[in-house]
Amino acid sequence: MDIMKWSIASVFRPKLFDILVNRRYDKKTFISDLIAGVIVGIIALPLAIAFGIASGVTPQQGLITAVVAGILTSLFGGSKFLIGGPTGAFIVIVFGIVSKYGVSGLIIATVLAGVILVAMGLFKLGTIIKFIPYPIVVGFTSGIAVVIFSTQIKDFLGLSIDSVPADFIPKWGAYISNLPSITIHEAVLGMGSLLTIIFWPAITRKIPGSLVAIVIGTIGALLASSFFGFEFETIGSKFPELAGGIPLPKPEAPKIDFAAIRELFQPAVTIAILCAIESLLAAMVADGVTGKRHDSNTELIGQGITNIITPLFGGIPATGAIARTMANINNGGKTPIAGVVHGLVLLLIFLFLMPYAVYIPLATLAAILIVVAYNMSEWRTFLYLLKGHRADVAVLLITFFLTVLIDLTVAIEVGVILAVILFVKRVSETSSIKVIEERSISGAESEELPNDIEMVSIPKGVEIYEIDGPFFFGLANKLDEIDSSSHNQVKVRIIRMRKVPFIDSTGLNNLRSLWKRSRKERIQIILSGVNDNVFDTLQKSGFINELGREYVYPHIQLALDKAGEIVRKTGDYNKNPFKRDVRER
Repeated sequence: MDIMKWSIASVFRPKLFDILVNRRYDKKTFISDLIAGVIVGIIALPLAIAFGIASGVTPQQGLITAVVAGILTSLFGGSKFLIGGPTGAFIVIVFGIVSKYGVSGLIIATVLAGVILVAMGLFKLGTIIKFIPYPIVVGFTSGIAVVIFSTQIKDFLGLSIDSVPADFIPKWGAYISNLPSITIHEAVLGMGSLLTIIFWPAITRKIPGSLVAIVIGTIGALLASSFFGFEFETIGSKFPELAGGIPLPKPEAPKIDFAAIRELFQPAVTIAILCAIESLLAAMVADGVTGKRHDSNTELIGQGITNIITPLFGGIPATGAIARTMANINNGGKTPIAGVVHGLVLLLIFLFLMPYAVYIPLATLAAILIVVAYNMSEWRTFLYLLKGHRADVAVLLITFFLTVLIDLTVAIEVGVILAVILFVKRVSETSSIKVIEERSISGAESEELPNDIEMVSIPKGVEIYEIDGPFFFGLANKLDEIDSSSHNQVKVRIIRMRKVPFIDSTGLNNLRSLWKRSRKERIQIILSGVNDNVFDTLQKSGFINELGREYVYPHIQLALDKAGEIVRKTGDYNKNPFKRDVRER
């Protein structure tokens, strides 16, 4: 039990608990957190409503997510500054899950994703997630931005389309064919809202442009409707049930069985990976600005807890939001208390002001999401990466087009596979296996070697395999490619492993295969320069016992002495050994 407690404590230490336990919190810090939390709560309001509608659920579900996830992320997260809630990155995946499995399926998938995130944190995978190649992150982020932009054209222009196709190309085909049905006053309202959001920061950054656009757009739509008879699509016209008020949701556990898990596991993995990437990316950005450090494993567990509890109240997937996190920092947020305040502000809005949300025009919300899509697009970074290495460009474009044309789930799965392939390729390019034997020795080669290399003798009948780099599945098969046509003259093979930091099961298997092949050829294998980590792996597998402990040496000279002794016993020892430079371990 003590071991279990220690294990959990080593990966789960929420920043808020550390602050409260160590009593490093005073009135001045609270005032800073209070001001930042109120401002961030106001900023989050229009985004939560817009994300909810764009995701295929109701606006109150978006707001509930911002409330519950905002509070839980700050209570259990591994960053002092991270603000949690619904984000634009989830719009595409949530909309797809709701369309295919319904809201109940989304709730189950989100809970499963939360469980996966907790497991990832407990197994200390937080650091690994951050090593996903940047072209993959930019590829699916830019792809999501294009998809979000595409979903808002109908409401932004007021097009008369009964059913918008789900796929990207048919969707734009429908837009183009229905351009004559554009509603002028809807388009004017949408463009006016867009310009307000773009130019409002020139007046002040204290009040978010999206909130100003909602206020002005709603008032403008009501006035135009009253005096000129224009009709606007609003939240109320799309969700008429909101007009009677919104009750406070009660937690309700979903029915999860094996069939549901099997059907929704793939979408759950997609949600978990996307949540992990976005939250850790936001935490890293906050670290860069503040000079502080977040705990990635605690953050994953905190996000997991958040996504287990939030859907029980009817919420959708949530993660750390970069824009709101930066707003928190820029407005003086010091601790996770600011995130809790932000959630409480949204709760008050939900309880007392949500009935008025029915008057918000959809064209204004579309303008807000178009700006969100633009900010997500990272088009400058996208163009910059196109000038890079061909492999990176290929990964970027494949991930981008899969996200736009096929599905975000497929894009993330393929992206992760590409990340592994890219990693293996890069590591394999920096690793090598070469044979050092008498026929390849030349005086010129020796002169080019560094000065700290000691001159040693390689007896005739001995060859040395030099393994440089990790001996893993991306490199191990190169052992089989080494020519053994000269095995009649070779009596001993020294496998030099001083530059091998680790060996995996494939490398071990290939090493064992070389040993078995050498036994048939009556060639003795000797290992040299094996570090402790590799030795432990070889010993646990039983290979050390198979080979014999007397054939494993820490130094090349000791290995060569043993090799010379073996060669002498065979009667083929050359009394004039060739001199060769070999680096001493």
